[in-house]
Amino acid sequence: MTQFDLDAGVRDFIKRTDSFSKGLGIDATTAEVREAYMRMCAAFALPHPKGLRARDGILHAEGPTRELRVRSFATPDAIPGRAVLFLHGGGFVVGGLDSHDSICADLAAGAEVAVIALDYRLSPEHAYPAALDDAEAAYDDLLDSHQHVILVGDSAGATLAAALSLRLRRKGKPMPWAQVLIYPMLHPDFRRAIGGPKEQAPLLPAASLSLYVGAYLGGKPTVTTDPEVAPLAAQDFAGMPPTAIFAADIDPLAEDAHDYCAALRDCGVPVTLHPGHGLVHGYLRGRAMSETVAEAFSVIVSRLRDFAHGGQP
Repeated sequence: MTQFDLDAGVRDFIKRTDSFSKGLGIDATTAEVREAYMRMCAAFALPHPKGLRARDGILHAEGPTRELRVRSFATPDAIPGRAVLFLHGGGFVVGGLDSHDSICADLAAGAEVAVIALDYRLSPEHAYPAALDDAEAAYDDLLDSHQHVILVGDSAGATLAAALSLRLRRKGKPMPWAQVLIYPMLHPDFRRAIGGPKEQAPLLPAASLSLYVGAYLGGKPTVTTDPEVAPLAAQDFAGMPPTAIFAADIDPLAEDAHDYCAALRDCGVPVTLHPGHGLVHGYLRGRAMSETVAEAFSVIVSRLRDFAHGGQP
């Protein structure tokens, strides 16, 4: 950790986050990893903003066993006709409605837009494409009741958001109004950061990416040509929605964000990139511990508000 330029708040955030994984060895079960992750998320949760309403519900999608659990967040002044579909991070293996509850609450209140968080199916019990299928089904359902839907995700959730946009284009479905991708995993070679300067970045060492993707792909190789697994495997990005990308520069996935921004720009897609100087993967939870994180979070809220109220990135 000392080799990276981190402010005191970010260092404290890393130390506190790491404390929840102490005692978990390489033989830890999925259930043990999930339990530790949820304890960590609960420790960083902030009270909901005043006036915000959170409500659990069910989306009834087509097909068997397709009741999708969601949690909606909105304030009385939320702009009508538009909604955010939020897809949580967690390497496709951990997380759910509670893990990102206060993050979604702050996004909804700050951007003045309804946020609907999806409890998609997790790996390894439900390998690809289960999570993406759930995201598509939720998007279809929301589009029935909202004029426009904005996709927002962090980490694996950002991967799902970018992959969903590609799937919607392939199927000729209505495209998202915009997408906001926070430290996304996008490159088809999930091992490419190994041996690089960010191989041992705090909170997400590069070697762990292959483990998460292996679980997501049912133990298949961790290099793919499927753009709905790794969006940067696509050959063409024309028609993608306006996009705001938020990287963490002390993160093995930082290069993915820069490459995706360049690919979208080359195809004429409106896009902005916030490089996340001094930030680490998972920084959203540290917004009350570090001014650097708080400033980055305020930019995320601002970009989302711009999209929700009709602006471009």
